[in-house]
Amino acid sequence: MDRFINTVCAISRACGVFASLLIGSAILVVCQMVVMRYFLNQSTVWQTDYVIFALVAATLIGSPYVLLIKGHVNVDLLPMFLPHRARVVLALIACLGGLLFTSILAWTGYTLFHEALVNDWRTETIWKLPLWIPYLSLPLGIGLLALQYIADIIALLTGRDMPFAMHDHSPFEGE
Repeated sequence: MDRFINTVCAISRACGVFASLLIGSAILVVCQMVVMRYFLNQSTVWQTDYVIFALVAATLIGSPYVLLIKGHVNVDLLPMFLPHRARVVLALIACLGGLLFTSILAWTGYTLFHEALVNDWRTETIWKLPLWIPYLSLPLGIGLLALQYIADIIALLTGRDMPFAMHDHSPFEGE
């Protein structure tokens, strides 16, 4: 189990690095686009599409890393008042709900990606980028997010991780 959890965590960290690189590249492309348009008075062809697709891909592919570091929106008011065992149950319910949602979204994203690949869908811009390339980030990123949910569920069930990244006890227990 440790090997599986560690491997998934390493993949999630790599996703975070890749998402950061995508955001950095989008920033550089925006700067290049400004220079091309306003200083050199030339038109741009691919830059706008690239920036949009890179930022969307960074969001989707970076999501496993965000879950790994518990960076998703988390309302911890209720868990703060619960004893440890109830926190674990609540965290498991949340993780299972997230796993169900991400599994459905990853499958739907895969069908969209596959359709774009088989039917040779392309952007309607001059660039004519094959749409399977940006569509791949949906099943890939969300599929890896589902994998991180599985690792989190295993970590919760085996006591390797605290629910909601909180300590073992409620600050209100024993009052």
